[in-house]
Amino acid sequence: MSMRLAWATAAALILGGCAADGRMDPEPAPVAEAASLEGGAALVRRSCAGCHAVERTGDSPMAAAPPFRTLGVEYPVRDLQEAFAEGLVTTHPAMPAIELQPQEIADVIAWLEHVSGTGG
Repeated sequence: MSMRLAWATAAALILGGCAADGRMDPEPAPVAEAASLEGGAALVRRSCAGCHAVERTGDSPMAAAPPFRTLGVEYPVRDLQEAFAEGLVTTHPAMPAIELQPQEIADVIAWLEHVSGTGG
């Protein structure tokens, strides 16, 4: 490696840690974990399977509750991210209000995309 490239690399690494005001950033911002199918599956099996079919097959225990595998057919399940973050509330009296943390939202969306066959 040339001396010029070595200095440029070192400068980039040093300056990359500087905040806009010139101080060093003491800790990097936390990086969100990747969405987890296992996490999403566990959450929906625990919290939703009493009413909804949460797998790729089977009927919903509550007839009025749509199977999760059909959700991605009518609209992109990613559109649910904001609703989950703000607190999903429906007009159906048996449906509890649901509010999820960011990692839980990513996990549930990953699971919904998986069971509906609409994931990337």
